[in-house]
Amino acid sequence: MKLVDEEGREAHRWQLPVRPGRHAVLLANGNLGYNGSCQDGPVLYPIWPLWRGGDFMEVAPDGEIVRRHVDPAHHHDAQWLANGDILYTAAHPLPAEMVRRLGGEAGARVYGDVVRQVNRDGETVWEWKSWEHLRPEDFPTQPVFDLQHWPMINGLWDARDGLVLMSLRTTSGVIAVRRDTGAVAWVIGQDVLAQQHTPVQLDDGAVLVFDNGTMRPGVSSHFSRVIEVDPATNAIVWEYRDPDAPSFFSPYMGGAQRLSNGNTFITESSTGRLFEVTPAGEVVWEFIIPEFGPYPEPGMDRMIGGHHNSVFRAYRYAREDVSWL
Repeated sequence: MKLVDEEGREAHRWQLPVRPGRHAVLLANGNLGYNGSCQDGPVLYPIWPLWRGGDFMEVAPDGEIVRRHVDPAHHHDAQWLANGDILYTAAHPLPAEMVRRLGGEAGARVYGDVVRQVNRDGETVWEWKSWEHLRPEDFPTQPVFDLQHWPMINGLWDARDGLVLMSLRTTSGVIAVRRDTGAVAWVIGQDVLAQQHTPVQLDDGAVLVFDNGTMRPGVSSHFSRVIEVDPATNAIVWEYRDPDAPSFFSPYMGGAQRLSNGNTFITESSTGRLFEVTPAGEVVWEFIIPEFGPYPEPGMDRMIGGHHNSVFRAYRYAREDVSWL
């Protein structure tokens, strides 16, 4: 795991005992919040190793691991909260009745999502189970996905007003869940989003989303975009897409970060492309990850061949955020 400067030169590197499960983030105390891949966990279904995590480490700049939490059921996103808690998604078998309502065969094992928050001691302080609050009839799996994992929460955000934002990959949409009751407060649905990632609540309450567009209804040429949505109306209030739309496309993963200068930092994950755009859509900085290699998981070359420079998510930091450097 490393930091690079604006010229793409390596500024710092952490040597860690396991490969990344997804992404990492710098914490306010200068340490690294690292989401490592739990290598001892079970393979829940054939493609599970692509996105499993579960080996959480807080790592000092000198590489010392000062805290560790392990949950082999974790996948995709994890948010390191300001109070030291970790908010993440884990996979658990769905009840048989839910599998039936989703259209699965009797006896089929389908995994659902549990969103879990643990404190610094690894104790669960909040938990939300998808099958207790979501109706399959309201959140059907889209035809492009098989029925192995529903609704596959690939992004989280600890929002204001007691809400948690969740990105539902296999059903397309972002929901806001009330912490006190577990009920869904609002939905940005399939009419706006297509297999999205990374919901982020901005200061004015709008939601910034990386909209992958892998199977966008009514569109013959795939493209991705980053959109800012008003959740009160589901109106798109800002959008970035490439003028040649298919030139910006990540069928999987992806991220967007609103910077303090008003620009937006974008992770085009599948191509290893990181770039910054102005509100007018002008690209003012760009970096292509130069390292390529096979997917670092035994046996996955049968599913995802070739050499890749992909990255789940990246973040842009100001100089004062790395005063220890």
